[in-house]
Amino acid sequence: MLENIKIENILFLDIETVPATPEYSGLNSRMLKLWDKKSERIRLNDTDTPEILYGRAGIYAEFGKIICISVGYFRNGEFRIKSYSGDDETRLLTDFAVMLSGHYNKPEHLLCAHNGKEFDFPFMTRRMLINGIKVPAILDMAGKKPWEVNHLDTMELWKFGDYKSYTSLELLAAIFDIETPKNDIDGSMVGEVYWKEHDLKRIVAYCGKDVLTVAQIFRRYRGEALIPADLVIIVE
Repeated sequence: MLENIKIENILFLDIETVPATPEYSGLNSRMLKLWDKKSERIRLNDTDTPEILYGRAGIYAEFGKIICISVGYFRNGEFRIKSYSGDDETRLLTDFAVMLSGHYNKPEHLLCAHNGKEFDFPFMTRRMLINGIKVPAILDMAGKKPWEVNHLDTMELWKFGDYKSYTSLELLAAIFDIETPKNDIDGSMVGEVYWKEHDLKRIVAYCGKDVLTVAQIFRRYRGEALIPADLVIIVE
């Protein structure tokens, strides 16, 4: 039961990802051929060329990269948000992995994200492996039984066993009367904001809003009041 979980043991998180290169033409010859093969499997109509579909490359760990990981946690009555971001994916993932291994390494610790089991958690793990980074124990699912995996997913929790449904973070925010995190940009715009505008600060702010929304939804699931704005602290 969710009410039995000590909320201070949960690390709420969200990631922002983009295609590995600004343009399809920027892929090396080997990866370009592999993206062409991938495109054949994901195309919906004849006009979906590999170049057009490349805007979606950021959702695939093999063709994308992480530019921001925002985390949120409860301490002393406050909800604190910290972000790991930058152009150097290896560095931000290393810093994030060090934090996880140092502070979230006990059996009672949990990670929580929206659609995290399908996207955030496996994407981070794959990119760590690609970048040669040791995967922290809390992210590593190898050899673990389902009940040993310390991952919570606010989308999965909302399904109540209805595995054919998908409910967006924005929709859950609306039905629980939580301020929308999509009041500036949304996930479909991140690649353009990063590669064309290089406005990383804007993306970090958006990612932090998503983390706060995940925590607010989790509190609603437990029948608790929302976190007041004056108790939300941005940690530099």
